[in-house]
Amino acid sequence: MATSPAADALVTVTRAQAKQQMLKKLVCSDAPERALRYRGFRLIAGVDEVGRGALFGPVVAAAVILPQRIRSLARAGLKDSKQLTRQARELLDRRIRKTALCLHVAEVDAETIDRVNIYQATKQAMCLAVDGLSIVPDHLLIDAMRLDHVCAQTRLFYGDALSLSIAAASVVAKVHRDALMRDLDPLHPVYGLASHKGYATPEHRRALRVHGPSPLHRRSFRPVAEVAPDAVLDECAMVELLFEDADLEEGEWA
Repeated sequence: MATSPAADALVTVTRAQAKQQMLKKLVCSDAPERALRYRGFRLIAGVDEVGRGALFGPVVAAAVILPQRIRSLARAGLKDSKQLTRQARELLDRRIRKTALCLHVAEVDAETIDRVNIYQATKQAMCLAVDGLSIVPDHLLIDAMRLDHVCAQTRLFYGDALSLSIAAASVVAKVHRDALMRDLDPLHPVYGLASHKGYATPEHRRALRVHGPSPLHRRSFRPVAEVAPDAVLDECAMVELLFEDADLEEGEWA
């Protein structure tokens, strides 16, 4: 039996809330890193991305190699960046940068996203972040993805909520991208980027309908394609947008 749009929306909200509640119960620790060190790995890079489901701007990835003793970061509250306030993220970002053996942030722009699709662009950003590290890692801990990279790697689902190295990459990437969106807001003032960071909020969608897309919007994403006649939809983008929208709460783009 068919369900109403209102009922579908209710199910989506319920699933998103259930996922957030589940994530809050996970313990972010150095257990994945200790398991890898037991196997002989020493230079472990946590890798994560942010902005995969946004309509505007680049997808950003960070790679972070932390020292062996990192429990102080757990005591400082390090966890998945989406569960932190802006103030907490920025404080942790500074602490991570002081603590890390090395880190690197990489961006892949909207034009490339439209050309190769968001999934491939995300992997590209992650590889660029890893390759930009000043120390060559011997193992990668990656949040839910496998990369086309020579380095040994472990794909860890909900990794940013379980591994301190991945959580550190999550925080660094998000602080970097959020700052970029605030910097771009005065250049594109009609979209409200400083508020929603380029995600598909009702405010952003309304601005797109009124003003059309900017050169930095992703034309392969449906809300942009609907107001850009020359756009070509990307099925990967629709999947990424669906999951990002379902997961986002106000804190994600605050």
